[in-house]
Amino acid sequence: MTRDTPRTAPKRPLRRDAELNRQRIIASAREVFRERGLETTLDDVAHHAGLGVGTVYRRFRNKEQLVEEMFADRLEGIGRLMSEALDRPDPWQGLLDFLWEATALIAEDRGLHDVMLSTAFGHDKVAQARDRLIPLAEELIRRAKEGGRLRPDFEAEDLPMLFKMIGAVAEYTHEVAPEQWRRYAALLFDSLHADGARPAPLPLPALDVDRVRDAMDHWCR
Repeated sequence: MTRDTPRTAPKRPLRRDAELNRQRIIASAREVFRERGLETTLDDVAHHAGLGVGTVYRRFRNKEQLVEEMFADRLEGIGRLMSEALDRPDPWQGLLDFLWEATALIAEDRGLHDVMLSTAFGHDKVAQARDRLIPLAEELIRRAKEGGRLRPDFEAEDLPMLFKMIGAVAEYTHEVAPEQWRRYAALLFDSLHADGARPAPLPLPALDVDRVRDAMDHWCR
């Protein structure tokens, strides 16, 4: 009589209450990371979710795992925006559309800004998603240059710097004028035109002296 070879037990799905806690943790993490970026801790997430710290650590052993869970799909979404921009018949307008759509996401979500522009967290799925953006960005820029509308000395490697500058403005003015970053994005994007192009009107006026002072006050707190 032969003995059956033991089988590896299938991975059990999470109990309903455990899965609800997991979803609650991720939803809370999205909110906290949106406001605080990668400075957020698992303790911060637990407090915001109204859960014990142990509950969070049972679902996510460290912040790296939680970042992977939350942001890999967000970066894939950036890639889809690039692909849609490449499908537009006008390469210059496709590039501009992508820049506005991507900067809106980054300006409104400090966590996404940090993950896109830092390698401090996200060494697996996030890193792979980030790497997949590079050839798409290069193709967007190549097409816009060939169309004669994009200045010839702009490179794909300049994109992270643009996003960083706009993200810094969004963070600086967030408490005073959350949409003010759009003015400075427009100024930057106008600088990408090839020589002789006529700049578009800026979407917002400059802050007055008092509101600039308010932004300075909030930044120092």
